[in-house]
Amino acid sequence: MNIAPVAYRYARSLMELAQEKGVLAGVHEDMRLVAATCAGSRDLLVLLKSPVVKSDKKDKVLDQVFAGKIGQLTSAFMGILVRKGREALLPHVAAAFDELYKQHRSIVTALVKSAAPLNEATRAKVRALAEKQHPGKTVELEEVVDPSLIGGLTIRIGDEQYDGSVSRRLGDLRRKFSENPYIPEI
Repeated sequence: MNIAPVAYRYARSLMELAQEKGVLAGVHEDMRLVAATCAGSRDLLVLLKSPVVKSDKKDKVLDQVFAGKIGQLTSAFMGILVRKGREALLPHVAAAFDELYKQHRSIVTALVKSAAPLNEATRAKVRALAEKQHPGKTVELEEVVDPSLIGGLTIRIGDEQYDGSVSRRLGDLRRKFSENPYIPEI
């Protein structure tokens, strides 16, 4: 997801306020819930982006959807977004908040795609590789099963990618054979 710069500004202000109030971990959990809810409900996204629905109705819907599930600070923040007409940015602000929180806590996310689910030994090896590449940071694994890899796995940590998949090796062989260095004698 491409996150708008204005979403980072809102997320940064929410993070500073949460740190000031001493509820940063709680607000982080709230924003993860908001992001998951928005990602899982197309109707909610359409409502937030709709110019036809009035802001007071959007505020009531958000209050009903998240009633009792999020803290007072997060609820008040969402109310501010709605009053400012920025409610469509809510999923982006939640994603930006998650990124800023991870930077603050020195957490790095390793996205691991494999052809089959990982076992504990493989998880430990991936975690060790990530910790070696990013010393002093906590590693969070995000696992995705992708049968198109045929075998092996790919690891993405930030901008770096390690590709040890069978599908990549087959692609390399295909390119190598397409060069066709054979020159027939006439």
